[in-house]
Amino acid sequence: MQYRTLGRTGIKVSPYALGTLMYATSVGNADPGDSIRILHKALDAGINFVDTADAYGDSEEVVGKALQGRRDRVVLATKFARPTGEDPNQQGASRRWIMRAVEDSLRRLQTDYIDLYQVHRPDPATDVEETLSALSDLIHSGKVRAIGTSGLPPSDIVEAQWVAERRGLERFRTEQPVYSLLNRGIEREVLPVAQRYGLGTLVWGPLGQGLLTGRVRKGGANDLSRARYFKHLNDERRLDVVERLVPLAREAGLPMTHLAMAFTIAHPGVTSALLGARTEEQLDDLLAGLDVALSDDVLDRIDEIVPPGTDVGAVDQAYLPPALLVPALRRRPAAERSAT
Repeated sequence: MQYRTLGRTGIKVSPYALGTLMYATSVGNADPGDSIRILHKALDAGINFVDTADAYGDSEEVVGKALQGRRDRVVLATKFARPTGEDPNQQGASRRWIMRAVEDSLRRLQTDYIDLYQVHRPDPATDVEETLSALSDLIHSGKVRAIGTSGLPPSDIVEAQWVAERRGLERFRTEQPVYSLLNRGIEREVLPVAQRYGLGTLVWGPLGQGLLTGRVRKGGANDLSRARYFKHLNDERRLDVVERLVPLAREAGLPMTHLAMAFTIAHPGVTSALLGARTEEQLDDLLAGLDVALSDDVLDRIDEIVPPGTDVGAVDQAYLPPALLVPALRRRPAAERSAT
């Protein structure tokens, strides 16, 4: 395994990281014992970077059990900010919730420290200085080693870096955006900004949430369980692009999964790509592609199909800022909309 440095933290991580949403018994593998065996196989293969979140059902608990006796050799990341209950204060990036959320995660993970603690989604209602101040205290207390974000717009990444410098606070060291053959939008600003500030980038969705596994084809049955909930898994534009990528993978002599994973880690701004294997067979398939390196010719062909910096449709789970969600933020009062 060729380990990479996570931004400027000095922490060495594998180019493939293990995402553990599928370890949650309610949405993924219903057998925790099976999930633990999958995690152990990934560690045995050299993967040392494991990512979970407090909003992933019982995923943290399963991961905590799996890491007993192996914790010190694993770079463990988790996240907070998404709702974990009905109380309006059981979410967000306030100091009040951060201090409670970290203790809950430490208990479920059965560990004394978290290597990377990430804000799962931006919280426009909380001043970034409030968030950074609380997270800085966690680093100084030894409960957290480094901090990061997920889905943060590039302008917010820059603002957070400046706030940290001006106030003498710990800086965000990583960003976790969506990135795949179908979603290359982060190449336009997010990855260049992350590189400029020395952030490590842990990308999610490299298999297009299942569209890039080779199992889903246009005109065929979509057997992905998540297709009932997410519109982007039935998006005709995305399926059209998949139909153009399938023959490219075939010509390159690669399974679609290997083409998709190798593409994500080929970008110099990407530190690691999250693989979310639900079964041992899925993990075996992905591990078989660890040594795949795409040629310039193949990457040029991909650029022709999906131009750099573009997204083919939007991923349902992607963060949308208030300016796009709240009509009143982009519309003047009716009486002020005319030029006269």
